[in-house]
Amino acid sequence: MTENKLIGVSRRGLLGAFAATAVVAAPTYSSAFGLLKGAGDIRKIRMYSGRTGESIDTIYWIEGEYIPEVMKEINHFMRDWRTDDVVGMDMRTLDIMAASHRLMDVGEPYMLLSGYRSPKTNAMLRSKSGGVARNSLHMKGQAADLRLKSRSVGQMAKAAAACSAGGVGKYSRSNFVHMDCGPVRSWGG
Repeated sequence: MTENKLIGVSRRGLLGAFAATAVVAAPTYSSAFGLLKGAGDIRKIRMYSGRTGESIDTIYWIEGEYIPEVMKEINHFMRDWRTDDVVGMDMRTLDIMAASHRLMDVGEPYMLLSGYRSPKTNAMLRSKSGGVARNSLHMKGQAADLRLKSRSVGQMAKAAAACSAGGVGKYSRSNFVHMDCGPVRSWGG
């Protein structure tokens, strides 16, 4: 039990506090980004890509407005790295990602495994894995597959699910969480 303690707080106590916070903070779909309030009316995203070697650490929303120039940078960062195709990512997905990150109270950036996926890339991945949806929201710029070294798949999925704003897929074997702005649902283990 001693090795699971962080500055006098047990892992169980930390998870209990997280669960209580998640229940109290869980918004409805229409106000998923409400979790980001209290941050000085800014929204920020931090990610890096092991595929491209790129990273992004930026404020993308200030006082009720998305910043168009920054959104272009995010769209490019989240592009299909296999084809270099870029689409406009759905800002709701970014809000879910940012709210989840904030709920986990982590300074580490997300590792982006997959953002936008072209139909060609999606078909190729689908031919190799049964876990890739034919009509994946990745092809609409509405989904992201993410990983954090400092948080488990379960912790990440709980944070995303607390947003009550879209789909949350747990891929424990591959160590990542899928977040999207589609209908509220969850899957995986």
